[in-house]
Amino acid sequence: MYKTLNQYYKEKFGCKVYKLSLDAGFTCPNRDGTCGERGCIFCSGLGSGEFAEKGNSITVQLENAKKRVEKKIKSGKYIAYFQAFTNTYADIESLKELYFEAIKSDYIVGINIATRPDCLPQDVIELLQEINNIKPVCVELGFQTTNEKTAEYIRRGYKNEVYFDAAKRLKESGIEVVTHIIIGLPNETKADALETTRAAVRAGTNGVKFHLLHVLKNTDLAIEYEKGHFSCLELEEYAEILKECIAELPKDTVVHRITGDGAKKDLIAPLWSADKKRVLNFLNKFLSFSD
Repeated sequence: MYKTLNQYYKEKFGCKVYKLSLDAGFTCPNRDGTCGERGCIFCSGLGSGEFAEKGNSITVQLENAKKRVEKKIKSGKYIAYFQAFTNTYADIESLKELYFEAIKSDYIVGINIATRPDCLPQDVIELLQEINNIKPVCVELGFQTTNEKTAEYIRRGYKNEVYFDAAKRLKESGIEVVTHIIIGLPNETKADALETTRAAVRAGTNGVKFHLLHVLKNTDLAIEYEKGHFSCLELEEYAEILKECIAELPKDTVVHRITGDGAKKDLIAPLWSADKKRVLNFLNKFLSFSD
C-alpha cells in the first residue's frame, strides 16, 4: 500500500482536511508570450482550473467553496488551493497580498500553490518561507515527464534541470514539494512513466500527483488526437503502469492523486475516465489486492 493524502492530513492536522480550489486571476509564461502563447498542449483555456472558484476576492472564493463542501466535512479544516494557471507568476507584492488573504481565516490550516518550476525566483521562495512559518505551505510543481523530447512536444517550456533546481531550493527553504506526473503522454511508454517517477524521487519530492492523460475540447492535444497521432490508455493499462510507478516511491512519499479527470462536458477521451467513482473503485482495489 501507499500513504494517501487523507492519511497524511489526518496525521498532520488531526482531522479531515478538504482543499478549496481558487482562481486568483493568474496567467502563465507559456501563454503571455514569455516562453509561448498557446500553453501546454493538453491545457484548457482555464489553466487546469476547471473546478476552481471564479472571480471575486480570495476571501469570497474561499467562503463560496467552503459552503459547497462543508456538509461533507463536519469538524474538519481546509487548505486554500491556488489551482488555476501559474500561481507564483506575478509581482511579489501582489503575491504577498493574495497569500496572506488566503491564510487569515481560522478554518484554513495551510496553503497549496500550483506553479511552474521556472516561475520561482528567490524572492518568491523567501515569501513562501515566511508564510510557511505561519501556516504550512505546499508547492505543486508541474513536471509531467522527464523525457525531454516529450516535454518539447507538449510545449512544457523548460528543461528538466529547472525542475530539479526549483525542488532543491524549495526543500532547502523547508517547503513541501508535490510533483505532477502525467501517465500516457503521446508516444511515451511505461518506462518513461517509471523514469519520471524516479526523477521526482531523486529530486526529493514529498508527494506525487499522478494524472491520466485525458483529452479535452479546445486544446491542441485534441487536434493531435483527432488526427490519430496517438491513442489513450485503457483503464487496465493505466492501472498497471500506475501500480509500478507507486512501487518506486519511498514509503513516506504521499500520493496526492492516483488519477486526474477533466470536466465531463469537455472530455473527448478516454471516455471511461468520466465515470470517476468506478475508476477510483477499480484503481483502489487493483492497487490493494493485485499481485
